[in-house]
Amino acid sequence: MISIVDYGLGNIRAFLNMYKRMNIEAIAAKTADELSGATRIILPGVGAFDHAMELLDGSGMRDTLDELVLDKKVPVLGVCVGMQIIAERSDEGEREGLGWIKGNVRHFGYDPNAAGLPLPHMGWNDVTPTANAGIFGKLENDARFYFLHSYYFECANPDNAAATAKYGTDFVCAVHNENIHGVQFHPEKSHHFGTQLLKNFAEA
Repeated sequence: MISIVDYGLGNIRAFLNMYKRMNIEAIAAKTADELSGATRIILPGVGAFDHAMELLDGSGMRDTLDELVLDKKVPVLGVCVGMQIIAERSDEGEREGLGWIKGNVRHFGYDPNAAGLPLPHMGWNDVTPTANAGIFGKLENDARFYFLHSYYFECANPDNAAATAKYGTDFVCAVHNENIHGVQFHPEKSHHFGTQLLKNFAEA
């Protein structure tokens, strides 16, 4: 069962509709009880890092999420801010993130090669998967995804980078560590590229 964490952020309905078209069962989980039976988890998110963490902490699902992901090794996919809060902290706020993958979320202005570019980085961009990025199967060539963000994930361990894109500078746009995956772009807005990635995650 794919459970989409409904803590007040992200386009839950878009994910449900995409999986329905693929005949893959998915539900929205609003409580710890609803989440507890998950065999796959999608953690969406839009907006600010601190606000996302505040809502997640207040949802009653935080402990269950940690147990499923860290102890039971249930596969999880963070999307946009849902990926950013997998990190330890962010330039955007003061709260601690989930810390599932070591690293910080940086503002594009942090890199002098990207300073002065229009923000947010918005629209379609090419994505280059790394050699061992499992959820990018059949997307190794000519993959394009839709972005809307001003911050990016800076991995403490380069091996956690699953894909990169370029906006003034090369930046990590997807991360992974064992059962944990995250993408900065929006697969639910990325047509057949996003459909393939979500299918890959469902079958991982």
